[in-house]
Amino acid sequence: MSYYFSIYYLRQLTYEKTGLIDWHILQHYRSSETEMKRDIFGRLIFLKKNFTRCFGIASYPRFNWKNKTDIQGSVRLTELPLKNVLLVSNHQTYFADVALMVLAINSAHHGRIDNVRYPGFFRPRHNLYFVAADETVNAGLLTKVMAYCGAVSVKRTWRADGEDVKRKVDPKDQGNIAKALADGWVISFPQGTTKPFMPGRKGTAYMIKEHKPIVIPVVINGFRRAFDKKGLFIKKKGTTLSMWFKPALKINYDSPVEEILEQVMDGIEQSEKFNLVVETTESEK
Repeated sequence: MSYYFSIYYLRQLTYEKTGLIDWHILQHYRSSETEMKRDIFGRLIFLKKNFTRCFGIASYPRFNWKNKTDIQGSVRLTELPLKNVLLVSNHQTYFADVALMVLAINSAHHGRIDNVRYPGFFRPRHNLYFVAADETVNAGLLTKVMAYCGAVSVKRTWRADGEDVKRKVDPKDQGNIAKALADGWVISFPQGTTKPFMPGRKGTAYMIKEHKPIVIPVVINGFRRAFDKKGLFIKKKGTTLSMWFKPALKINYDSPVEEILEQVMDGIEQSEKFNLVVETTESEK
């Protein structure tokens, strides 16, 4: 029923803009407190959940039929509080790794540990957010709809429109991430890029130091081989997509941001010492 209601509601919004709206019917739905609740960013929760379901249905075959998933450690997610949790991860595609992480989190939330074959996205959490570059989420209609599922868009301080830039952190961006943490869980990619072993951004460490969230490092692999850079198209079928939810970092929040960032980068295995391990392994083949 919620799916059909979403379609109906979208049609009514279109009619509203053209002046051809059935005010009596729309007022009936707008009066429903349950259906018309909004999240902290003003997004309609029922619409947000239905978009998440749609993308879950579209993603399900890519993770379970066309490729293989190897998820470990998601039992740790069941032991966490409902708010002020930050999941930090390395990044390999714009959307595919986020999609699988959302599936894994929702599945674990419903008792399906290390298993995304159960469609947990049918009952998704509405207070699960992910940090994404503003230019990425606004690239087109599809990405804007994806962003409605829980994106916290930020302006990158080092790159814009394909060019290197230098600009200060927008306080509004930091405030939005703080709001998301206060409301639920946030997925963040400290490197801000899909390139491996790039340095982490200090903004993540400042955020941890100020808001003192529980920090869960996540290590992913296989997405770069399986998907294109955006994570929308499959390049190689039969790839194993691994995702490891590691134990929470033991952070001294009074430490300098440089030390906190180093701890985060070690946690997601993207620091220089892990790069040396990869280079050594490659040279021995």
